[in-house]
Amino acid sequence: MVPFAAKFIAFFTSLILMFQAFWALPDIDSQKTDFDEVKNVIFMIGDGMGFNSLEKTKAENGVSLVMDTFELNGRSRTSSANSPITDSAAGGTALATAVRTSNGALGVYMTDKKNQVSHPMNLTELAISMGKLAGVITTDSTAGATPASFSVHVADRDYEDQITAQQLAGDLTVMWGGIAGSFTAEAAAEYGWTHIYDEESMNAVEEGSRSFGQFTSALWHAQSTDGMPTLAEMTEKAIDLLDDDEDGFFLMVEGAHIDKHNHNKDGENMKDAVMSFDAAIAVALEYAKAHEGTLVVVTADHETGGILKIAGDYVYSSGGHSAFNVPLLVYGCDDFINDGQSILNTEIARRVACAMGEPNFPIEVSVQS
Repeated sequence: MVPFAAKFIAFFTSLILMFQAFWALPDIDSQKTDFDEVKNVIFMIGDGMGFNSLEKTKAENGVSLVMDTFELNGRSRTSSANSPITDSAAGGTALATAVRTSNGALGVYMTDKKNQVSHPMNLTELAISMGKLAGVITTDSTAGATPASFSVHVADRDYEDQITAQQLAGDLTVMWGGIAGSFTAEAAAEYGWTHIYDEESMNAVEEGSRSFGQFTSALWHAQSTDGMPTLAEMTEKAIDLLDDDEDGFFLMVEGAHIDKHNHNKDGENMKDAVMSFDAAIAVALEYAKAHEGTLVVVTADHETGGILKIAGDYVYSSGGHSAFNVPLLVYGCDDFINDGQSILNTEIARRVACAMGEPNFPIEVSVQS
């Protein structure tokens, strides 16, 4: 048990950091548009992954992480349009569209949640408009907030039927994650998707086809479990399916269970989820180093757990989200950030678009009547 004094210090410190993170002046260059242009983008999101999620994993497991090897290390400042503490829907939307929305909303403007007039374009849609192939993979349900932020435009993250319907009708080449109750193999076939459900069926997918993965909850482990692929194996296969297009590709990869275990203050399983995510990063980084013109961005939508270091130990100060800054790691675009720089989460999406050759992001998309 943490003594009362330590608990008080943890609570007080968490309040200071929360307000500091929200009100501190951002260190950003929002006018910068002259980034080195890239062909491929691998955008990796550790849901709920704060700096101390990583430090706790390294200290208690006695390991180093691939994330430690990035030469450009910065910070992302997170909040939503209606709160200093964002949820994954608004956080994901900021990273996908460069637009802030209210908590719970996915890919829509705060003032037009029902998407009646217009919505902001997301990065997968931008990539597809450029002739690139695009994919989204996650250890969460395919209808989860982060994958949905990169694939749909709906008023509420709880509208699973709408989320899955839009994903099925969309233009992604790869859409893989945990089972969504609203998914049916029959509907997927109608839209030309190959339904995959385990590691064997994933590995059997051929280039030129579109695949919709519905895996079990064992997906998040660092080691393959119950015939399910690991996130690293998913990342490797997805890249293989996307990288033959001459115009390049965009792939979003989410390690969702850092967040889920931090909510439960389950440090042991959280560390396993960090290792799983880090292994996927290793796959992406290896590919990028072998293929010039590939940008790898690693960040988080928000921090979960309010993890603090007290008397040498890493402890949870809450079971919820916090406003703490989160890591931002970049490879493949030397002028994306300055080392140690802090930028807004919306600015990350804008800079990714600039690196892809689109300096006018965010982009408003009118809804056709």
